Amino acid sequence: MTTSPEELLPTTCRTLLHRIATAQAEGRSPSLVAAVVRDGQLVWSDGRTCVDGHAPDEDVQYRIGSITKTFTAVLVLRLRDEGVLDLGDPLEKHLPGTGAGQVTIAELLAHTGGLAAETPGPWWERSSSSLRPELADVLGEEPFRHPVGKQHHYSNPGYTLLGSLVEALRGAPWEDVLRREVLEPLGLHRTSGQPQAPHAGGWAVHPWADVMMPEPSEDLGLMAPAGQLWSTAADLGRFAVFLMEGDDRVLSAQSVRDMRTPAAPTLPGDWDSSYGLGLQLARRNGRVLAGHGGSLPGFVAGLWLSEEDGLAAVTLANCTSGVPASTVSTDLLRIVAEAEPRIPEPWRPLPEVDAVVLELAGPWYWGTQSTVLRLTADGGVSLGPVTGGVRDSRFRPNGDGTWTGLDGYYAGELLRVERRPDGSVSHLDLGSFVFTREPYEKGAPVPGGVDPEGWRGLPRS
Repeated sequence: MTTSPEELLPTTCRTLLHRIATAQAEGRSPSLVAAVVRDGQLVWSDGRTCVDGHAPDEDVQYRIGSITKTFTAVLVLRLRDEGVLDLGDPLEKHLPGTGAGQVTIAELLAHTGGLAAETPGPWWERSSSSLRPELADVLGEEPFRHPVGKQHHYSNPGYTLLGSLVEALRGAPWEDVLRREVLEPLGLHRTSGQPQAPHAGGWAVHPWADVMMPEPSEDLGLMAPAGQLWSTAADLGRFAVFLMEGDDRVLSAQSVRDMRTPAAPTLPGDWDSSYGLGLQLARRNGRVLAGHGGSLPGFVAGLWLSEEDGLAAVTLANCTSGVPASTVSTDLLRIVAEAEPRIPEPWRPLPEVDAVVLELAGPWYWGTQSTVLRLTADGGVSLGPVTGGVRDSRFRPNGDGTWTGLDGYYAGELLRVERRPDGSVSHLDLGSFVFTREPYEKGAPVPGGVDPEGWRGLPRS
């Protein structure tokens, strides 16, 4: 990621500056820094007040709290992609003896395992890691608060289990694995488990007086995979680009798309906030956003991205509370997206097309609902209502005349073309649904059959 020659407009920059200046002043943070990435490049950053005697820039470290969880999730997805584990595996299969072994790895990633939100001991974020030397001290005698898999309940101990899982399967400390497999390949050289100069110090600001107190900076020990990391606005911008595009040295584009897909209980297309595999998800101002917030005593952080707009924004501040870092980041996204909307790529015809697939393009009907199959530039197809809707999915070819759903309602489902004895297309079969060229087409194997008298009007009385 490099600084873009196509900088933001001065009016946009001033609006962004006004937003973070307001956040710093109203939130009473000793310092604040923010950055915006567009189309893979850092296009704006700015800071307020000072760290080590100068205004903070995109290279100053702040503690990022629970954004660490997204990094831990990437390590787990790498194990999935290598075939070392399946997300449906119970934890006990790979990490026995925890007392929470019936929870699946996917449920831990999505915070649906029913585990407690916090550890049973003292406030772990402000306590020495020596108070939690074993997993038993992190989970306690009663680790569950809800039935497994039934609801989303954010759990810090759940990500401790995932970090221990990574260590068990890699045979190395979590931070060493993270550095080798994620930080170094992505060039995140200013992201680390311990602070590296220049870095901000963490402060608590009195709620009713303009005075401050330094916050302790504890090593989180076993809880590190849930919130240990320090990072910079520039490094988190690079990480956000990876979460949008993937990087085959770390995770493929499909795997980061899996991370951005709702995994907590929701209805497809019917949610305003959800959780994927290590990422928070939200709908804001007509956009689907992915990211994560973070906080530890003395620090708040927010990283959010919009794949549709090619935008990401990061906000970091060194106060225990007061600055809504995630809200500021989503506001920065909105400001740029509305002031400088993304220029669409020019339309170009496909370089080549399979005549057999082209034959399938156009309208189909599931019952009386009109649906359109379109060819996509990547060699796949999409199928969805004419005007869009919740059952709009993309499919990848399997090489045998079938396609597998990539997203939406039909994610993972198989699309097959059924032909008549003479080779002509009869219908499409998709997860038991029959799509025909005409509504309830005669002769098609529509479940329940087609009335032989066909369509009719209402008889006159």
